[in-house]
This record gives sequence, structure tokens and C-alpha cells, in this order.
Amino acid sequence: MLTKLASLGPEERARGVIAASAGNHAGALAYASALEGIDCLVVMWKGASELKRAAALGYGATIDQEAAGPTEVFERLAQLQDETGRMLVHPFDDPLVIAGQGTVGREIAEDLPEVDVVVVPVGGGGLVSGIAVALQGRRVVAVEPEGSRALHDGLAAGESVPVTPRSVADGLNAPFGGTLPIRLGLELGIESVLVTEEEIGTGFRFLYERAKLAAEPAGAAGVAAILAGKVPRLEGSTVAVVVSGGNVAGETASGILKPVQPPADS
Repeated sequence: MLTKLASLGPEERARGVIAASAGNHAGALAYASALEGIDCLVVMWKGASELKRAAALGYGATIDQEAAGPTEVFERLAQLQDETGRMLVHPFDDPLVIAGQGTVGREIAEDLPEVDVVVVPVGGGGLVSGIAVALQGRRVVAVEPEGSRALHDGLAAGESVPVTPRSVADGLNAPFGGTLPIRLGLELGIESVLVTEEEIGTGFRFLYERAKLAAEPAGAAGVAAILAGKVPRLEGSTVAVVVSGGNVAGETASGILKPVQPPADS
């Protein structure tokens, strides 16, 4: 986010910025904008995470929630951008945002030079494509929910296609994969796998109970894929899994962590 904001000139900064987000991009942009003294407007949708909305508001952003859902949010974004003249900070289809996200890949290479495989939770594809650029020559695996497969379907089609995302991993509920992430994914050989909602829950519980990490369901998707055996050819490899996102409502977390009751005897 700071990479993108640093590229704006004085007149662009004065106009303010705008973005669409399920909540994590909203919080990040709101925080970065506050640091840079830039006015920030975020377009979310009705029913989006109240926890993430509150975080963005707490950092000083203005929130618009006129969109009915994730498939309508970019239409509302375009309308408000035309009306206000704000600078767009796209969550996943902007080269400077992707470059900033790619610093995660550089950190992985610095901390774990022997890494062979990096597994990354994916929404629109910005984070995974940035990491793939930074780690060229290593395997990069994108993980998405079965019900929210924007990048997966885009890679299969060779172009961005609309989807109707539905997953408890709301941070991965992108309505389409980014054009640039899809192109980079095809050029760099990003692999794509899908996980079920149940597998995401298993990954979430593993991180909470065993790794002591309070990740959100979106952040647990990569671990879910590993635990479910969805990522092939890992034997003998050094593997890094990105756990990105820790903004989970208490009721969501408790619902996943709640022990499953055995069926009553009939």
C-alpha cells in the first residue's frame, strides 16, 4: 500500500484515494493513508465483516456500504470514483500494489533461503503474483476456497472471468481475478489448488490450537491445503506457508472452534 501511495503526486494526494475491499485491504489502505495524510474512502458491501469495517474506520477511513455484495462492489467503486475524482488503489490488479505485496516473497527468501515451495492464500491474486515475481525459480502454489475461485478460474480461462464468491474465508471472496495477476500466474507457472470449507476450518483450528496463531479463515487456507494433501510433491521440500489475515470476529472463530457433537443414538 505504501508503495502505491508513495507514487502519488501532490495533486493526486490532495484528491484522496478510493478502494473496494472485503476488509483487509480496507484496513491496510486506511492505515497507510493515515500515515501519509491522505483522505481515504473504502467501498465495502452490506454484510461485510463488522470487525474489519470498524478497523478501517478506526484508522480514519470513510466507509461506503451501498453495494449489495462482492459482485456489485466494483460497480459502486467505479461510480464513486467518477463522482469524486479520487485515485484508485486496487486491492490486487495494480503493478505497484503487487510490487509492494511481493516484498513478502523477498522476506521469505531472506529468512529461509533454502525454500522450495511457497503456499499462498488467494483472493484476486495480487499477493501470490507479487510473491511469484520475487521468488522466480521456486514453486508457488495459490490456494482458494472451492466456493471462491476467482484466480483459479481465471488461470484456466486465460483471462479474468466473473465469479460469485461464497466462503467463510471472506478475505478471499474476490468477484474476479486480476488481469495482471492472471498474466503473471500464467507466465510464472503459479499452481492453483482448491480447498473445501471444512478443510479451511481444519486449518483454522490447527493454527489456533497447535501454532497458537489467531488467523482468520482466509489466512488459514494455505495450511488447510497442506493438511488436506492438496499440494502434491512436497516430500523432501522446504515449504513456507503464508498466513495472511488475522481479522476474525469472535462469533466466527468460536463457531469454527466449537467441538463437533457426535450424532445421538437412534
